[in-house]
Order: sequence, then structure tokens, then C-alpha cells
Amino acid sequence: MNILLWILQAVLAWLCIAGGIYQMYKLEQLQKGVAAMRELPRGLWKFLGAFSCVAGVCLILPGITHILPILTPIAAAAVAAESALISAFYIYYHDHSPLAYSVAMTLVAAFIFYGRFVLAQM
Repeated sequence: MNILLWILQAVLAWLCIAGGIYQMYKLEQLQKGVAAMRELPRGLWKFLGAFSCVAGVCLILPGITHILPILTPIAAAAVAAESALISAFYIYYHDHSPLAYSVAMTLVAAFIFYGRFVLAQM
């Protein structure tokens, strides 16, 4: 289970960091095809992009360094909450193409949280 969680953490961290950077610096390109990104304030999307980058780092770094390892499940819960919020934006603005990606990130992040926090307590 530990190996599966590490693989999922690495993939999710990469997606969070890459997606967050793209969201911060290529927002204009994203706005062309996604109504939610056109309708909501730029600052919100830039904040969510930066938040994704920080959460992505926190999915990996505490576990590798063994410094504050509790940050890993907290970061996973934060990514799950953020992705669920973004999914709600997509549903509200009828953006169907990015919805599956966002829901998948929510589920993976929730699984990582469950594995790292709940199963670790057993």
C-alpha cells in the first residue's frame, strides 16, 4: 500500500505543480476554452494555481525528508478540497471537458489522504 501511495503522490504532485504553473502563467490560453476561467476573477485562478504548486510540494517533500510528515495528508486533503471546488465551478459554468480531470484529482487526493492519515492511525 505504501508503494501505491508514493506512486500516486508523485503523480498528483507533478500534476499539481505543472497544472498550477500553467494556470498562473498561461491563464489567457485556458480562458479561451473554459468558461469558468473567463467568468471568475484572474486573481482567484492565480491563487489556486499557486496553492496547487505549494500543495504539490507538500505531497512529496515532508515524506522524503521526514520533517513534518503530517503535512502530506493535509496537502492531500487540501488538493481534494481545491479540486472539488474547481469541479463545482466547472459544473456551474457547464464546462464539461475539464470536469473529468478535476474529479479524478479529487478522488486520487482523497485516497492519498485516506491512506496516509486514516490507515496510518490503524
